[in-house]
Amino acid sequence: MPNITIYWFRNDLRLLDNPAFLKASTESDILLPLFYHPNNDLIYKSVKRVGIHRQVFLKQALNELKTSLKSLNSDLIEIQGNIFDQIKKIADVIGATKIFFEKIIAPEELEQESLIRNLGIPVETFWQSTMIDLSELPFEPQNMPDIFTEFRKHIESKKIQTKMWVPSPSKLPPLPSKRFKSATNNIFLEEIKNEKSSFPYLENQFLGGEKSALAHIENYLLKKLPHSYKETRNQLLGIDFSTKFSPWLSIGCISAKYIAAKLKEFEDQFGANESSYWIWFELLWRDYFRFLHFKYGKNLYIKNGLNKNPININHNEDKFETWVNGRTGNQLIDAGMRELFLTGYLSNRMRQIVASYLIYDLECDWRKGAQWFESQLVDYDVYSNHGNWLYIAGNGTDPRGGRRFNTTKQNLEHDPNNAYKNLWLN
Repeated sequence: MPNITIYWFRNDLRLLDNPAFLKASTESDILLPLFYHPNNDLIYKSVKRVGIHRQVFLKQALNELKTSLKSLNSDLIEIQGNIFDQIKKIADVIGATKIFFEKIIAPEELEQESLIRNLGIPVETFWQSTMIDLSELPFEPQNMPDIFTEFRKHIESKKIQTKMWVPSPSKLPPLPSKRFKSATNNIFLEEIKNEKSSFPYLENQFLGGEKSALAHIENYLLKKLPHSYKETRNQLLGIDFSTKFSPWLSIGCISAKYIAAKLKEFEDQFGANESSYWIWFELLWRDYFRFLHFKYGKNLYIKNGLNKNPININHNEDKFETWVNGRTGNQLIDAGMRELFLTGYLSNRMRQIVASYLIYDLECDWRKGAQWFESQLVDYDVYSNHGNWLYIAGNGTDPRGGRRFNTTKQNLEHDPNNAYKNLWLN
C-alpha cells in the first residue's frame, strides 16, 4: 500500500530548514502540499481579520513557494472554507494515509489540529518554529521560569547551541493523479501606497517568500549591520535601523534557527559585540513567547491574562475608534497609527508606545488592540503579538505589572525634530 501524504503548510512557507516537509518528502510515495486560508471575517466595521497588507505579503510568499514546488515537479494547492470538510474531501479522493504539519499551540490553531485528527487519518506534527529545539531546553516547557530574565539565564548557563538547520529536499514524490483547483484571492494593489514604509513589501527586495528572505539576511550581514543593531533598534524610520527579519519569520519564509546559525557565522568571521548578541537576545524573546504557551495556553488570551489583580478597564468604543483612525489628538500616536494602517508596519518602539496609549491613556481593552495589530501588521505572529500586548498591559509574566509609556518623553527621545510625525501627518 503506497504512503499517500498530505502536507499542510502553515507558518512554515519554505523548503530550507523545514524538517517536517523534508520528512514528508522522504517517507511518502505520493505527496500533496496544500495551504489553508481561513474565512476572512470582519473584525471591526469594514475591516477584515487579515488586512490587505498581510494578504499581499502572504500571496507573494505562496506564489514563490508554488514556483519552488513546481521546479521539483510538485505544486501547492490552496483551499478555503471549513478546514475539516476541505481536507476530508481531498483525503477521501486521493486515499491519504497520513497528514503532516507544523505544530502551533495557540488556541485556534490547536482547534484546527483537533479537527484534522478527527478525520481518522494518522497525523504527525512537528515543533519547528523556535531557534532552540524543545528537546534542548534545560527544563520541561510546562515548568519553565515565568520571568524572561530567569529563562534566559538558564539557557545561557547551559551554553545551549542552536542545532544545525536541515537542507531543502532535492526531489519530491509525485502528486496524486487527481488534480485539484486552488482557491483564488484577487488583490487590487492600487489600494496600497507603501513606498514611505520602513518595510516596503511591494519592492523586489522585500517581497514575501523564501528567496527574498534569504537574500535579505545575506545583505544585512554583508553590510555588517549586526554590529550596530542595539544602537539603532529604537529608531522609528528607515530600512536598516532594525533587522526586518520579522515579516519573513512570521509566516516561516525563513527559520529562526537558520538566522541564528548565520549570525553565529558572522560573529565567528567578524567578531561578536553587544549589538550582535542583542539580535540573538531578541530571537530568544521570540522563543520565550512560544514556549510560554506550553505552560499557560488559553489563559494568555482571556481579559485578565495571568493577572490576579488586574486594572479595571471599561472599553470605550469611541476612544478605540480615534486610536484606530489616528485621530486621538496626540500627534505621535496619530502618526504611528496612520503608518500602521497605510503600510502594515510599525517599529517596535512605536508598537509599544501606541499599545501603552490605548491601554493606559484611553483605558481600552488590550485584546482589541491585539486584534487590530493582527489585522494590520504584515509581520503578525500570534505568539509574539499576544506576548507583547500582555507585557504592556501587565497581564503576562512580567513582575513590574505593565509598561506605561510617557508619550511626551518618548516624543522628545525618538522624534525631537518631528521628522516622523511630519512624514505621516502631512
